[in-house]
Amino acid sequence: MERLQDQIRDLKQQRNAAVVAHYYQTSDVKEVADYVGDSLAMAQWAQKCTADVLVVAGVRFMAETAAVLVPNVKVLSPDPDATCSLAEGCPADEFGKFIEQHPNRVVVTYVNSSVEVKALSDITCTSSNALKVINSIPVDKEIIFAPDRNMGKWLQKITGRNITLWDATCEVHDAFSVDQVRGLKAANPMARIIAHPECTPELLRIADFIGSTSALLNYVSKEYSGTYIVVTEEGILKEMRQAAPHAKLIPAPTDEPNTCACGICPYMKMITLEKIKASLETLTHRIVIPELLRERAALPINKMMAL
Repeated sequence: MERLQDQIRDLKQQRNAAVVAHYYQTSDVKEVADYVGDSLAMAQWAQKCTADVLVVAGVRFMAETAAVLVPNVKVLSPDPDATCSLAEGCPADEFGKFIEQHPNRVVVTYVNSSVEVKALSDITCTSSNALKVINSIPVDKEIIFAPDRNMGKWLQKITGRNITLWDATCEVHDAFSVDQVRGLKAANPMARIIAHPECTPELLRIADFIGSTSALLNYVSKEYSGTYIVVTEEGILKEMRQAAPHAKLIPAPTDEPNTCACGICPYMKMITLEKIKASLETLTHRIVIPELLRERAALPINKMMAL
């Protein structure tokens, strides 16, 4: 592993390349990254990138977002098959028909969507800024929110807004077991349940804190000392342990058989050191977005970034 990491660092120097990684990546991948963050922070960092080549250690929509924001940089995806159940659950052609069936609504799309879906939107959001995006829309306007049904229901609840929801979910966050989380709480009565808004409404109702990946990390490091039942992808646990070595972190179980105790995104874990090295060596797989599509997708993304 160390040899591979050294080879990647050498290739980065040779190519004037940078690697940006999501929190959900494995530790060995995050160790070769120039920056590690959530979807919003990755996009913000990409905008400031001065490298000639940017390798996005994350799922495909993250690489597409970077390619939209920095068209003069070679944006590479180590594995273009590393997709997202939310993005796959919202095909652009079907979403276009859905918009036509629900006219005169502001279309808000979660960043976990394809570039084609973003191009159909008025504004995008991440879990970090979804509430700010919804609150930026005039109160007399009805809203379409896609593709995450669970996050949309959470936004409906806390804002009271009229939101029409697309029906898709994150296969990781949707699988966390409410009954098993309750069991953990019963065994650890002083623990606080912290959950990502992609979780089911039933689970969010018993959570002590709901927030994006970065918000959950900040909460553990600043807001409360003690025990946490963490209901999100297991990749963030490393950063939580570093930020709060005093805390006891209990990963939430899922209802899915044949998985470990905590939720793991199989698509995120498709990115490996070997694939990053190959991508840098051959400058593959480059994300190429037709200019007209890129310009259309850039409008809602840049509107979000301006907030």
